[in-house]
Amino acid sequence: MSSSPIDLQSAEFRQLLRKTVRETVEEFIRENELRARELSLMERVIRLEESLKALRAIELAHFEAIEKRFEAMEKRFEALQRETNARFEAMDQRFEAMEKRFEAMDKRFEALQREMDARFEAMDQRFEALQRESDARFQAVDQRFDAMDKRLSLLQWTMGVGFTLTNLIILLSTLFLR
Repeated sequence: MSSSPIDLQSAEFRQLLRKTVRETVEEFIRENELRARELSLMERVIRLEESLKALRAIELAHFEAIEKRFEAMEKRFEALQRETNARFEAMDQRFEAMEKRFEAMDKRFEALQREMDARFEAMDQRFEALQRESDARFQAVDQRFDAMDKRLSLLQWTMGVGFTLTNLIILLSTLFLR
């Protein structure tokens, strides 16, 4: 090339400039392509590590939230268990009170049963005494009827003998008197 002044507006200069820039850029790209790939991979790895770190933080937050929920559920279950135990204890106390009332009622019923048995035995004894008394009265009445029957029989016999004797006397007196 000559050392003449260069016309910056000329087509030749522009073409030369394009060619030189193109070659320089191609060479630069070739040289830096490996670096660009490495940088791209590093950027991807860094983004991946950052997203993994963010995911770990999110997972830890989720695990902590789940742990808190489990602790809250455990507290609720413990409270529910205490409440249930208290209710069962109250029910046991009520059942024990009912059992005592039933035992008292059983004792009252047994006492009433013994009292009724004693009354029925007394009534049976009175009825037996009345029965013996009635039997004795009936025997006395039977004896009186037997005695009356004997007297009546004797009276009839006596009257029969008396009438017979009277008839005989009348008959004899009519026979002798005639």
